[in-house]
Amino acid sequence: MGELYLWIKALHIVSVIAWLAGMLYLPRLFVYHCGVAAGSEASETFKVMERRLMRAIVNPAMGASWVFGIALVAAPEGPDWREAWLLAKFGLVLVLSGLHGMYARWLKDFAADRNVRPARFYRIMNEVPTVLTILIVVLVVVRPF
Repeated sequence: MGELYLWIKALHIVSVIAWLAGMLYLPRLFVYHCGVAAGSEASETFKVMERRLMRAIVNPAMGASWVFGIALVAAPEGPDWREAWLLAKFGLVLVLSGLHGMYARWLKDFAADRNVRPARFYRIMNEVPTVLTILIVVLVVVRPF
């Protein structure tokens, strides 16, 4: 493998870790945000934390994950994009990206004091990135098909 390919792979892994860290932390902030009164000082603090997390970490990390992931597949040393495990991984990454979009929408609801979902909902949604991550890692490492 070429040295550039290994650097791209390393950057892909780092960006995925950062993306998932944010995807796991943001719904936890939503859980805590549900427990405070809209418009309160605590609510305003959560709004700042949520916005900064999304803008400074989650969004850039998702973009980097996509860029480096596509670069890996496009590289001569990369996997054949027609392999079943890679197509399945791509599908799960699309689901994770859709979840990212849902988190962004919920963030806007909290920012406008329009959240109608209970903390339990966000506790459940906090587990979805974990399940997706397990499935993606198994596909990449084991390549079951």
